[in-house]
Amino acid sequence: MNLNDVGGALSQWLGFQLFEVGGTAVTGASIVTFVIIVLFALWASRVAQRIVTGLMSRGGVTSTGTLATTRRLVHYAVLLVGLAVAMQTIGISLATVFAAGAVAAVAIGFALQNILQNFVSGIILLTERSIRETDILEVEGMTVRIVRMGARATVARTREEEELIIPNSILVQSTVKNLTLSDPEFRVRCRVGVSYDSDMARVEEVLYAAGQRAEGRTESRDPVVQLLDFGDSSVLWEVSIWATDPWAAPTLRSDVHRGVWWALKDAGITIAYPQLQLHFDAARLKGLQA
Repeated sequence: MNLNDVGGALSQWLGFQLFEVGGTAVTGASIVTFVIIVLFALWASRVAQRIVTGLMSRGGVTSTGTLATTRRLVHYAVLLVGLAVAMQTIGISLATVFAAGAVAAVAIGFALQNILQNFVSGIILLTERSIRETDILEVEGMTVRIVRMGARATVARTREEEELIIPNSILVQSTVKNLTLSDPEFRVRCRVGVSYDSDMARVEEVLYAAGQRAEGRTESRDPVVQLLDFGDSSVLWEVSIWATDPWAAPTLRSDVHRGVWWALKDAGITIAYPQLQLHFDAARLKGLQA
């Protein structure tokens, strides 16, 4: 077989109609063009990812998860543009494709609604940077530490060492408490009720001293002691301190409670508990006994 025969066979294959989409004939040449454009889009995606990563690194963004998420978003964006151009180049109109598969497109759209919602939420989180890796959050009543942020979901770890996969839409649409957004400082509170017979000035002094001795507190901020309420069986007090490790909050709170307990015990101050006092009328009591 000579070169002319090979060229003729190749030309015949390139011009051969493989199938038809929306009235547009798809030939071998169309497929080759499509593949070349997609390969070019993949190459352009790699280049764009390197450029964007370099720009973000120079701008002070060093989080591995943030950079990885950005690279994925850039990859998807460039690849989608490349696919659109490839389809237009081979003569397949996107409008024709959508018209031909309108029913399927609606079904797929409903199926992908949550995925697209989480994807867009991931872009918002990436842009705002209100939540970052290693941040400690309170989400739906749980305290978690962010491990990895993805395009669709965020992976977090609880204090019980359980990993949670949180859809990005929850972090965007729900009220989320970020304990480390601007600074890691937070407040630890301890409430205690003492007897009405106690010396309240002495109570305040003992509680303040217990707060000062609490381990892990921020030394630059003094404890705060407040009289909160006059209850039915006790006078309610609160001592609070500031600390800088939200992840250790349960342990710190336990230490403060333990310190307050022993401080009041050592000072001879009674920690009150609910009591009920009954007063009988003496005359009626004698009548009942008779």
